[in-house]
Amino acid sequence: MEQIVATIALALGASFTAGINLYATVFVLGAMSRYSSFDLPGGLMVLESHWIIGTSFVLYLVEFFADKFPAVDSAWDSIQTFVRIPAGVAIAATALGDVPLELQILAGLVGGTLATVAHGTKATTRLVAHGTGTSPVVSPVLSVVEDVAVIGTSILVAVNPLVALLVVFILFVGSIFVLRSFWRVAKGVFKGIAGFFRGPNDGQPAPA
Repeated sequence: MEQIVATIALALGASFTAGINLYATVFVLGAMSRYSSFDLPGGLMVLESHWIIGTSFVLYLVEFFADKFPAVDSAWDSIQTFVRIPAGVAIAATALGDVPLELQILAGLVGGTLATVAHGTKATTRLVAHGTGTSPVVSPVLSVVEDVAVIGTSILVAVNPLVALLVVFILFVGSIFVLRSFWRVAKGVFKGIAGFFRGPNDGQPAPA
């Protein structure tokens, strides 16, 4: 039973944190599995590779600095949409190991949902900060908070899987609340950006 809880906690916890910062998640899990008594499930043991640990750490540093600059932040999050969410699917499906295909697909769907919500919350929060002009102050603070949450949750998965599950549930519910609260503001920012690129005369009849 304990092993089942540990596997579920890893699958759900890593999928959610991957939606916030994939590279930190991969680095922490791989490093813990290689250099401590924590053992990753068979499908994820590849994360112990020196190449993966080293590469994920370098990419984490890139994201760490990219997150601090508003001009780069949103572009980086847009690109990461195509990285974090598929990674969440893959991590959840692979963490279960040798199980029937339908269970792997189910795990992938759940993991993808968690990664999508986490990524959407991060991107929307930053977009709102950009739109309200608070980004130069808010973005660096949020970046550090996110890193602490990702690293802390990843470690908690190894130390206390049951508590990790509770933390992931709280973070998931909180993310839904944030998305719902910020969505209206985010839509206004989207419209402002679209209007900027259309120009002041777009959509108006040409003069005779």
